[in-house]
Amino acid sequence: MKRWLAAAVLGLSLVSVAKAAIDTYQFRDDAERERYQQLTKELRCPKCQNQDIADSNAPIAADLRREIFRMLGEGQSNQQIVAFMVDRYGDFVRYKPALSGRTWLLWFGPAILLAGGFVMLAVIVRRRRQPLASGSAQLSVEERERLAKLLDKEATHD
Repeated sequence: MKRWLAAAVLGLSLVSVAKAAIDTYQFRDDAERERYQQLTKELRCPKCQNQDIADSNAPIAADLRREIFRMLGEGQSNQQIVAFMVDRYGDFVRYKPALSGRTWLLWFGPAILLAGGFVMLAVIVRRRRQPLASGSAQLSVEERERLAKLLDKEATHD
């Protein structure tokens, strides 16, 4: 029984080791390694959508890491590599998309919605306060006297 349990644990550990394959690339120098790490942290995995391609285990992320390594080897600049990825996958692939006519809503949309919510809240509060403040001004003199008498009667009964 212990042998079966040991074999099962060993088998499961081998499966997990196979899944945790690590990309190993030979860089020319530390500057190229740093550029690679920066680019893989800057770009989002198209499949995972909330992970950068450096941390993602998705096959597409591995392909993108390999593509970045290839482009670095060809001597392309960071801007060229990012432009290639954006052309291929759209602005979504960048965690911080550039401010442009297509992405202004991504940058300013939340602030606009928040400001709109505050404006609506202010309008609602103002409308609810106006009837209370202007309601007493609309009562005639007789109505005010009658209201005062009614309030006095209730106060004496309590």
